[in-house]
This record gives sequence, structure tokens and C-alpha cells, in this order.
Amino acid sequence: MHSPWPVELDSVTLRYPTAGDIEQVLAFRNLPEVNRFMIRTSVEPEQLRRELQDVVASERDYSCVAVRGDTVVAIGFLELHDAVGQPGKPLGTEAVVGYLVHPEYWGQRIGSDLVPALLEVAFSVLGLRRVTATCSAPNVASARLLAGAGMRLEARRLAEEWHAELGWLDGLHFAMLAEEWHQRNTQVDA
Repeated sequence: MHSPWPVELDSVTLRYPTAGDIEQVLAFRNLPEVNRFMIRTSVEPEQLRRELQDVVASERDYSCVAVRGDTVVAIGFLELHDAVGQPGKPLGTEAVVGYLVHPEYWGQRIGSDLVPALLEVAFSVLGLRRVTATCSAPNVASARLLAGAGMRLEARRLAEEWHAELGWLDGLHFAMLAEEWHQRNTQVDA
């Protein structure tokens, strides 16, 4: 598969992470405000370095950094996986998307540009059939962003995830099928 990156957006450029980006990502990845609703509330620097360096050679991880000028302002996740099904099912037809935005850039439409770009790559470049995303129910900004990108709320799972400060939280599960993506974009273009 050829690289889907770089992609130029109004607010940022999406591209594969480089060695020079890793320290910038580390500068915001473990901040408490960034991790407020993350299950993985911190990551060891060496582990993050390995993960970001491995993205370029991966056949299943199409994650990217969002840069403005020379500054990494966000990271987007696009990780392929296999659908559930009986033997003989097509492989690598689905993905999970997610994002983390540096708090200094919150409210600047970074996430609102990033998620639709990840969906565009998933459906129009990689030819996937289904993309999912999750967030904690109290994370209203993420839920609004995912819905605004056209993802459909499929499930609200009651008390499914433990939060160290808030206790058991509901999880929101969003999804989009390729035909929904193409229909949405055909209507927008018409």
C-alpha cells in the first residue's frame, strides 16, 4: 500500500511522524489535561518513540502527526484491524481512529479537520468498509467532534470504563460505513 500522507488541510498538514517530531509529541502526550479521558493515561517515552518510528513501515498503522509550520499540534490514529466473522472473512477491512491535540491548540478546529481527513484516507485511499471510534460519555467535546464528522453513535455502554477520579463511566461507540462516507460526501459536493 502506498503512503496516504502528506495531506494538506486548512489548519494543518498531516504526515508520517519523523524522528524530530517525537520529542514534540512527548511534550504533550502525557499532560494530565490531554489524558483526562484516556484509558492509557501515560506512555513511557521509549515506548512512544518505538511506536511512532514503527508507523512508517507498518502495514496496519496509518497514524500521523498534524503539523503547523514546524510545530506538531496533534497526532491522529488510524489503525487497521480485521472484522469479526467466520473463517474466510476479508482481512484488514476496518479501522479505529482517534486523536490527541496539544492543549495550546484546543479550540482551533485541529480535531475537526483531523478526524474527517482520517476518514477520507480510510475510505477513499485505503478502501476500508468500516471505521470506529470511542470516547467516554463525559468527554462531550470528543463526542460532538465525532458526530460532526458524520460518525453515527452506535452504542452507549453503561459503566464500561473505570476512571480514577470519576469512577465508572459510560462509553460512547461511534462508527461509519464506507457507503455512509461516500453518500455524505456526494451530498456535500452536489
